[in-house]
Amino acid sequence: MSRPPLPATPDGALATVWQDLTEEEQAVYARAGYHRAFGLGTAPALLIVDVEYNFTGDIPEPILHSIAKYPDSCGAAAWRSVPAIVRLLAAARAARIPVVYSHGTPKGDRPGTPRRGTDIIDEIAPRADEYVVAKSAASAFHDTGLAGHLAAQGVDTVIHAGCTTSGCVRASVVDAAAYGFRNAVVEECVFDRALLPHQVNLFDMDAKYADVISLEAAETYLAERTDR
Repeated sequence: MSRPPLPATPDGALATVWQDLTEEEQAVYARAGYHRAFGLGTAPALLIVDVEYNFTGDIPEPILHSIAKYPDSCGAAAWRSVPAIVRLLAAARAARIPVVYSHGTPKGDRPGTPRRGTDIIDEIAPRADEYVVAKSAASAFHDTGLAGHLAAQGVDTVIHAGCTTSGCVRASVVDAAAYGFRNAVVEECVFDRALLPHQVNLFDMDAKYADVISLEAAETYLAERTDR
């Protein structure tokens, strides 16, 4: 079934974008069947995309201050998402599902940066048994062997968190869908350096490639895995 208007939360990013469409555009999406719920499978993995100092900065501070040290930083938007990602990671670990991280390929430190940009931030540091891929393109699946790694563990669903919504998260979602995985994007757990691309890309991913869900919904889904 199609599900306009979106989403369940009245002030969410999807609802904001949906309300900005004309009535004709809304009818196009509804009649074409976009924004149908794809549904999630029974064997999920969590993918945390590029939550590294290059995109968060080393401390919470206004974005114009942060980009003086890390030009790609998303500033305060990143640090608003970090506590949500911490919660999602805790739920994934409790459910004992595979956890995967991606980060950029190190290319040397920029002068003056207090932390190496491609290091995953301390707040969500990977455990020794968690899979980490260094990537050279936007998608965490590009030339990393990630699809095969997940398939070998019987994974059928990828839960996406990280950054940026319009860049590496979107690229990873599109590739995951192409590999046949079901996808969930946890709205509170993804971020971008500007609100508009964040909102528009959540809207479009939900239309075509993934179910955009709340953190609470993701925790409930993972709790069901924990109880088995």
